[in-house]
Amino acid sequence: MIQRPSKIICVGRNYGAHAAELGNVVPERPLLFFKPPSSVIGDGDLIELPRASRQVEHEGEIGVVIGATLRRAPESAVLEAVRGITCVNDVTARDLQRVDDQWARAKGFDTFCPVGPRVVELSALPPVEELEVICRVNGEERQHGYVRDMTFGLAHILSYVSHIMTLEPGDLVATGTPAGVGPLGPGDRVEVEIPGVGVLSNPVVEEPS
Repeated sequence: MIQRPSKIICVGRNYGAHAAELGNVVPERPLLFFKPPSSVIGDGDLIELPRASRQVEHEGEIGVVIGATLRRAPESAVLEAVRGITCVNDVTARDLQRVDDQWARAKGFDTFCPVGPRVVELSALPPVEELEVICRVNGEERQHGYVRDMTFGLAHILSYVSHIMTLEPGDLVATGTPAGVGPLGPGDRVEVEIPGVGVLSNPVVEEPS
């Protein structure tokens, strides 16, 4: 089980194709938002579809777990402070995201941040630019992207965030999702895979009464 972080910082529209599929432009700088720690669940836990939304979607992402304090850090130093890489599913109520100016509601429901199944050190993985993320629903591939496809790479993101807020050990940075996001329904099983890290797998159910 992944330890609950003190904060979860996410990067929106970091893949150009994903920005385009939602009718958005690629931002000039990393577009940051938060998910609450209470949204975190682990591998095998249930994603609950809230009654407040009719369009809940998957967003497979590469997650960076911080291992040492980062404050105003240059890009050249940030990767040394990374504890490791993990799989993240930035579950999103897309209909609510469209109508709210802020994304706290759309991104923040309980169970909307599956993380896992483990954290793997960078030294045990391929070069950072070659890291890839794959998302499947019921065994069908929906998303597939690489760090090299990102508008802003991992080192740039971590340095940028550290100049805004201190990143502390255990914090989680979700680095954006590739194109192919789509709806989830009751009975689905969604998987996020990072080769070398493992597969994060979660069944989807209706929110309990």
